[in-house]
Amino acid sequence: MRNLLKAVALAFALATPFTSWAAGPGDGSPDSAQTCSQPAAPQAAGITWTNVPTQSLCAGGVAFAYRELGKRNGATPVVFLNHLAAVLDNWDPRVVDGIAAKHHVVVFDNRGVGATTGSPANSMEQMADDAIAFIKGMGFKQVDLFGFSMGGMISQEIALKEPQLVRKMILAGTGPAGGEGISAVAGVANYDLFRGLFTGQDPKQYLFFTRTPNGIEAGKAFLARLKERSQHRDKEIAVSAYVAQLQALEAWGRKQPADLSLIKQPVLVLNGDEDRMVPTPNSRDLARRLPNSSLVIYPDAGHGGVFQYHAAFVPTALEFLAR
Repeated sequence: MRNLLKAVALAFALATPFTSWAAGPGDGSPDSAQTCSQPAAPQAAGITWTNVPTQSLCAGGVAFAYRELGKRNGATPVVFLNHLAAVLDNWDPRVVDGIAAKHHVVVFDNRGVGATTGSPANSMEQMADDAIAFIKGMGFKQVDLFGFSMGGMISQEIALKEPQLVRKMILAGTGPAGGEGISAVAGVANYDLFRGLFTGQDPKQYLFFTRTPNGIEAGKAFLARLKERSQHRDKEIAVSAYVAQLQALEAWGRKQPADLSLIKQPVLVLNGDEDRMVPTPNSRDLARRLPNSSLVIYPDAGHGGVFQYHAAFVPTALEFLAR
C-alpha cells in the first residue's frame, strides 16, 4: 500500500505532462463534444483514422466518444480497447487503417476517459461492464476484440462475463490477472514519466520500445504517426482517470488467477520479447492457459511490438480474423 500511495502521489505530479505528450491538445470541436448523436451517414471515400469524425453514443448513462471505420465491410465488428492513460488518438493509424481496410473497426474511450463522460472506473471488472454497455449500445450482437495492454485485461473480463458477445480476441502486450509484474506497472510507468520529463521525450519512447537502435527509431516513427491527425483530436485524459487506471492495474496484478480455460474463443496473443510494462512471460502464460490460442513474439521489441512491427502485425491480424 505504501508503494501504491507513492505511485499515486507521483502520478498526480507527473500525469499532466505525460498525457499532454500522449494525446496532444483537443480543440474543443463539436465532433468531440460530450453529447449523444445519431449514427453517422455512410462514410465518403478517403476517410481514414486521421480524419474520421468522432461520434458519441449514450449507453448506461454515459456518453461514449467513439470513431468507426470500414462499416461498409460488414461482418463482425472489431472493437479496440486501449492502454493505460490512452485516448482515441493514441492508436497507431497504420494499425487502425490496416484492419479497417477489411473490417468494420470501432474505437472508443471508456467511461471518464478522453471525451467520454462519467467518473472513471478503478477496476478492470467495471471497465469491462462499461465496455459491454457500449458494445450493446451500438447494437452489436457479437464482436471481435483487440485489446492492447490494459485493454487486453478488459477484453479477458468481457469474454469471461459475456462469452456469447465475443467471437475472437487479439491480445497484445498484456497479461492475466495476477500476472508477473503487473502490480508494479505504476512504478515502471512513473519511472519513465520521470525519464521523459527530464529528457524532453515522450515516455512511450521508453515504455513501449527497446533502447536498441532499432527500438529507438521505431519509437520515433510511431510517435510521429500519432501526430498525423492534426485537427479534431480527442480530449486529454484527466489525472483522475490516470490514477483510477493505476489502481485498477494494481488490483488486477494482485487478483487471484482466473480460469482462462473457460475462454474457448480463438485468441491471438502478441508481444515484444522485451516488454518492461507487462513482462513478456505473461504473454507466454496467456497462450499456455488459453485453450484455443496462438502466440507471436517480435524480436528486439518491447510493449509496443505490434506498433513497431505494424507491417507484419496487420496481415497476421487480418489472417487470424478471416479464419
